[in-house]
Amino acid sequence: MDDYSILQLPDGTRLAYEVLGSDRKGASVPLVFVGGITSCRGDTEKVSSLLAKHRQVLVYDHRGMGDSETRKDDPFTIETLARDLLSLIQHLQWSEVAFCGHSMGGIVVQSLLFLPFHRTNPAPLRFHVTHAVLACTTFTPDLDPRYGLKFASRPKGPLTLELIRETVRLSMPPNYDPEWFASEANQQRIEEIIDRGLIGRPFKTILQQIRASSQYDFTGFHSRLSPDTQFMIIHGELDQILPFSNVQGFLRLIPWARVVPVGDAPGSVPTLRFGHDWVEYFDPQVWYDIFEVFLQARCREKARL
Repeated sequence: MDDYSILQLPDGTRLAYEVLGSDRKGASVPLVFVGGITSCRGDTEKVSSLLAKHRQVLVYDHRGMGDSETRKDDPFTIETLARDLLSLIQHLQWSEVAFCGHSMGGIVVQSLLFLPFHRTNPAPLRFHVTHAVLACTTFTPDLDPRYGLKFASRPKGPLTLELIRETVRLSMPPNYDPEWFASEANQQRIEEIIDRGLIGRPFKTILQQIRASSQYDFTGFHSRLSPDTQFMIIHGELDQILPFSNVQGFLRLIPWARVVPVGDAPGSVPTLRFGHDWVEYFDPQVWYDIFEVFLQARCREKARL
């Protein structure tokens, strides 16, 4: 994804972003993909490219990742990432927007929604958030020690390309499930993911992301969310990074949220047996239908009023 734009922020950060489906401006509510730790804007391409046929889709690189840049003394926090996202949406002048936040990206989306209630530096959202998809994410930094990112130790020897590839490969399994990762049918895709992972993902920034994801406090904020924003929770039973039990936690915090349906109908997953990197499971058309059914539900409800 080489054709991108840059937003220069006041602190010197340069955010790289793309608006897919630019010719669909005004057709439907635009959707923003907010990536997790290690992610870059092309990681959801299989799904985002389909959705861009019917709506604008914003994909971007977090500060310090991909083609985005940041200063050396960056005070890297979840709130910083949320304010970056706020600046992007304001720059695009969208009056309505939907979000899909995966893993750390889901934490960033929640932080964005809480900015108007910030205890010392509140920031109004001058746009309406119609929908929020929280995918394989969490609401608390307190994790069961059985879960979490686990990076492989660097093997001994000169830092060659093959050594880097092997380190990336050894760090990948927790993002999937053992059966998916061992399947012969997925080996070519795994090689493609490894190739993708070698570009634009500095380990220093990844460590900053990990640290930021363990140092936030959302206590008391979910009760201030507006029921006018529709929420959907996507989480697989085979997630090895964040526990599937987070689904029930979200439903307690956001009682009107819905869980992605299971079944054969469009807008449903065939099963909840998928891992953390949800976009790599099932045919991309499955995820396209899930998003479109969810995003269009509000339009049908408004039409009946």
